[in-house]
Amino acid sequence: MFIVIRVNLASERPRTVRPGHTPHMERYDLLYRLYEEFDTETLRAYQEFVDLFPPVDSRVTLNQWEEINAELDDRKDDIRDSFPLVGGTYAELAASATREQAFGALDLYSKYDRGVNVLVLDVDETLRSAGNTDNEIPRETLHLLTRFHEDGVPIVICTGQTLENVKGFLIQGLGSRMVHSGAVSVVYEAGTGVFTPGHGPDTKRLLYETLGADVRDIFNGVRTRVLSDAPPDLRRGCHLQGNEFNVTLKPNFETASEDAERVIERALVYLLDLLEDSVAGVVDAGREGEREADAEAETDPNPDAGTDVEAATEGFARAYYAADDPEISAVLAATGEEPDTTRADVPEAFAAAFDRIDVAYYEADAAEIGSLELDKSAGVEAALEVLGIDDPFALVMGDSKSDLRVMEWVEDHDAGIAAAPEHSSPDVIRHVAGTDDDLRFARGDAPDVLRTAYALNRLAALDE
Repeated sequence: MFIVIRVNLASERPRTVRPGHTPHMERYDLLYRLYEEFDTETLRAYQEFVDLFPPVDSRVTLNQWEEINAELDDRKDDIRDSFPLVGGTYAELAASATREQAFGALDLYSKYDRGVNVLVLDVDETLRSAGNTDNEIPRETLHLLTRFHEDGVPIVICTGQTLENVKGFLIQGLGSRMVHSGAVSVVYEAGTGVFTPGHGPDTKRLLYETLGADVRDIFNGVRTRVLSDAPPDLRRGCHLQGNEFNVTLKPNFETASEDAERVIERALVYLLDLLEDSVAGVVDAGREGEREADAEAETDPNPDAGTDVEAATEGFARAYYAADDPEISAVLAATGEEPDTTRADVPEAFAAAFDRIDVAYYEADAAEIGSLELDKSAGVEAALEVLGIDDPFALVMGDSKSDLRVMEWVEDHDAGIAAAPEHSSPDVIRHVAGTDDDLRFARGDAPDVLRTAYALNRLAALDE
């Protein structure tokens, strides 16, 4: 006996469900059939060949492509004929997702009952990896992003890199038309700015202009001195990334090499001390203004106001950030640069400034100072606003602590799922592994998760 029920009021499409079963349970049965009865491995190989076939002039090679494409269509037709009503979807699943990816997608759909409506993607060591690739985004990854775009899923590239650098490789990889389609946004410099071509006055939003004057003065103080005051060996070993706001030192050596690791460790210590000195200057200027105001009023409510400033080189920044970040603490210990002071010794005025400023260490890759008020999650929120995504369900992919803040944001707002490569920072791994989804993937294998998300969207489309 079969019972006909309506599961989608919008389309009012009838669905046949056996007693005691649910549509999701029936789909598990159908997936088992699909991957048991059909040679899906060969089907995926044909699909990959057709999708990623490079442009050639050889007639023989083009004939081979046409033959494989015809065989691909025939095999898909067999699946379509075997699965009434849903055959087209299941043919696409078989051609684009492994058995594990397809069942993972169905697990996600059973849990969340919706598909992904925006991709939020880190670039370095996520979409591309110096460990497994030539440090360019692989063609397979670019092709999958194009498929999401064609399905109407906006893409937010969320990176610590400069805008011009990101624009360059995106246009090269995805094409100018897609990048300027109005459905691609770039959160750059870890959230200090958002660039969304095709949105008029909202195309470029400089979020750092919303920061307080004191914070901007601190960054200006660091930026103007970061190279001129650096020790000669540090000037030779690293360079200043061409940011609009953040201050980022990058190695003049191959990323992840021993030389890069050593110079970035020294750069981190140097940036901590330079930041402390810049904060001291801003705090001192503020207190000087207070003292002048007190003198005009012929009062002196705080005669020891300058005491803390005189201790500006006491290791306050080292102590403050080491207490919060085990990686920074480990670098200070490894380089013999641990401070004599503790977090409790940091004066209130300095702590108040440090509370608003992020110091990030990326092993053998970068040492950076940014604003905690403008992290990647703030940039993503601004990008979603420009893109008009009011109810996001995002796939967030990243590997660093700055990506973790986006992952935590989507978790707190029930606004998506998180995925990370297995070599991510320990905090990111703990977060992703601690979720029921546990979407971890091997270094350089971002397509694994992208294919799972693509399959999720194909399954969700059945109920639209």
